Amino acid sequence: MVVILLLSILLCISLSFAIFCYSKLLAVRKQLKEITAALSDIQGGNGNRKILAVHNDLTAELSYQLNEIVYGYEEQIYQLKAADEANRQLMTSLSHDIRTPLTTLIGYLDAIKKGIAGPEEQADYVETARLKAHNLKDYIDQLFDCFKLNSGEFTLSAEEIELAELTRNILKNWIPVFEENQLQYEIEIPEQPVFINADPDGYQRVINNLIQNVISHSHADKITFQMYLKEAAVIICILDNGIGIAPADLHHIFDRLYKCDKGRSDKGSGLGLFIVRQLTEKMNGIIDVQSEPGIYSEFIIHFPAVEP
Repeated sequence: MVVILLLSILLCISLSFAIFCYSKLLAVRKQLKEITAALSDIQGGNGNRKILAVHNDLTAELSYQLNEIVYGYEEQIYQLKAADEANRQLMTSLSHDIRTPLTTLIGYLDAIKKGIAGPEEQADYVETARLKAHNLKDYIDQLFDCFKLNSGEFTLSAEEIELAELTRNILKNWIPVFEENQLQYEIEIPEQPVFINADPDGYQRVINNLIQNVISHSHADKITFQMYLKEAAVIICILDNGIGIAPADLHHIFDRLYKCDKGRSDKGSGLGLFIVRQLTEKMNGIIDVQSEPGIYSEFIIHFPAVEP
């Protein structure tokens, strides 16, 4: 009797276990079908499809990992679309910004060749053509820098440089430009040596682009350049008393191809400040901008100082 009772209990347990296993098997088969259907949708281009699972499902870990793959896939698609849109904007800007000075340049040179410009006008025509050629070269240089930065081909050779003297030499070349544009200037650079780890050419591009931005877009009549040490950082400030930058534009001023409605003129490429930020960050620096419309704009750069 006892043996029969034990056999009955074992049989019930076996049947219960079998039913439990069968139900789990059915659940797994259902989940696998759902996973297969979801993967088919994803393969067909539906990146929003997700695989639903609760934590105690046998396929939960697999579902979570597949969802992570889908999230990564969605992010890549988003980045590709953003890059495609940025490249489309860049090509639109390129076709306009290159065609305009190039057409003007050709027009002046054709006028000289055809004799439309008299002897007295020829010198003015040649000078205008020369300036347009330089503007075109500057734009193309910025364009190549932008392409290199985006492709990861732009390399900087970091070395310990003495920043005070290097900056003096850079600003010496700008003083005639300041005077030609009737731009008052104040320059404050420490007498003692200041050292940072940076690429000299990259640093020069940053300073040149920021100063050119003031000259081209600020409508200022005064620029102040200041360098000083603060704790373990070298601070560089470029301040102008121009038209300023609207608050809505401040958060986008360093974006590629971004042009402020008021803070920048039509001749801007929208690449100069983008390149400035990229180069500054590649040299372990930080750049910020502060402005009050109609009063001032100030670009502030922080570089980690190096003990001599």
